Amino acid sequence: MEETTKTLKEIQVVVFRLLKEEYGVDVVQVKEIMRMQEITAIPNAPSWVRGVINLRNQIISIIDLKERLNLELSEPDDNSRIMVIEVGDKTIGMIVDGVNEVLRTNTSDIDITPPSTHDVQAEYIIGICKLESRLIVMLDLTKVLSLQEVGLLEGGAEKSENEEISDGATAEESSRELQV
Repeated sequence: MEETTKTLKEIQVVVFRLLKEEYGVDVVQVKEIMRMQEITAIPNAPSWVRGVINLRNQIISIIDLKERLNLELSEPDDNSRIMVIEVGDKTIGMIVDGVNEVLRTNTSDIDITPPSTHDVQAEYIIGICKLESRLIVMLDLTKVLSLQEVGLLEGGAEKSENEEISDGATAEESSRELQV
């Protein structure tokens, strides 16, 4: 009985585009969708980090989802959007080529990713959603970045308490100096 309930569970999916392919993500992962805006570049950031924006007095990192997923790159256009998500307690924006729709589907419409497409890098692929003549690659956006990569985005390039700052002091020691 529990198995039947699980397979009939309805979910809402945000369908977005990267190049010509459609991707989907459970709507609960998306905090908001916004138009492209000017992004301030951060020196020495990983290539997939485009920079930061000010979202209602909160500085958030913006990543290029195509580059992060090793897809062909293209410049953002009028259809491009920033999908804002939360990974743990960190808010991150992801650039996509467009957001097509929010649709309702059943979890039974999602096939687990075929074994031939599994690899260590693709743990963020949940499966393939089959809708009539469409196939939508379902992603878990919270797994697109590793915990270590999310840590790199903290405050731009902020060091953890145990890492050394350029003068040899730890971040904790430096913050104590600032408080004096």
